[in-house]
Amino acid sequence: MANKLIDLISISKSYGNNIILDDMNLYLNENKFLTLLGPSGCGKTTTLRILGGFETPDKGQILFEGRDITALPPNQRNLNTVFQKYALFHHMTVAENIAFGLKIKKKSKAYINDKIKYALKLVNLDDYENRTTESLSGGQQQRIAIARAIVNEPRVLLLDEPLGALDLKLRQDMQYELIRLKNELGITFVYVTHDQEEALTMSDTIVVMNQGYIQQIGSPEDIYNEPVNAFVADFIGESNIIPAIMLEDKLVNILGANFPCVDEGFGHNKPVDVVIRPEDIDLVPPEQGLLTGHVTSLIFKGVHYEMEVMANGREWLVHSTDLSPVGKEVGIFVDPFDIQIMNKPESEDEQAVVLSE
Repeated sequence: MANKLIDLISISKSYGNNIILDDMNLYLNENKFLTLLGPSGCGKTTTLRILGGFETPDKGQILFEGRDITALPPNQRNLNTVFQKYALFHHMTVAENIAFGLKIKKKSKAYINDKIKYALKLVNLDDYENRTTESLSGGQQQRIAIARAIVNEPRVLLLDEPLGALDLKLRQDMQYELIRLKNELGITFVYVTHDQEEALTMSDTIVVMNQGYIQQIGSPEDIYNEPVNAFVADFIGESNIIPAIMLEDKLVNILGANFPCVDEGFGHNKPVDVVIRPEDIDLVPPEQGLLTGHVTSLIFKGVHYEMEVMANGREWLVHSTDLSPVGKEVGIFVDPFDIQIMNKPESEDEQAVVLSE
């Protein structure tokens, strides 16, 4: 059982009439990689800045191992932040950048030198002490920003979209570097991103946010395979979200055809939404399908083909490596375990929140 490290209790934040966070409750476990994920303006960066002490909530409390730190300035919290633009001092060498916080704390020269070597080894930049930061690549600057944070031995490292300025290949490499660092350091990482693939790759826990509310909290597998509402299903990966009728337990009617499923407890003849991932749709001979249709478009995506299939008046998005159905009538088949049933929201403002470890 993971130990709870930080509690955010009833956190609200507004700028004028613009509500950024509305009564947010969230806890962070020790030695976990937690990602705040959502579109621009959802409140994820504001949450990180409140955690780091760079913003003050309008109401609510932040507890660190039970101690109220809501009013403490950043330098009195056992947290360090790595910003998207790194905030390095370009008039200083790499070593001077890393040592900056330690000098403020009046650590000894020997201690500081040991810490610089330790941090540079961790981020795979040994012997870079005397380089200027302007001579470094974007990925190297990002590593130095992380090294500067970890020499202060924080219990929590806050990262505000630190890979956003890197190209795709370097960003992917750095994702694995951050996972390695987190495991070696044994500390909690709180990471902000709008990149769904990045969140799924790196996280122990994902917090999906929208318009100041938490929509769902769970493991990457839970978030992807068991979205609690249409927003999460649509934001995380690609989905077919289709209005349907739950006829009875384990049977749903989709566009006039009955599909076996595994969900129960939704009632009889109840309007629901069905989520089916494109990779979970099998195109089969028409007589084997639950619906029939034909392929209307085809795009090569490298590892698969992305197809649109028109069936019963609706386009279905399908990912497949099989080109044989193109130009032919096809059947649509979905395994019962791959059909996710969701209640329709009673209003646009209804918020679904699921809390998990």
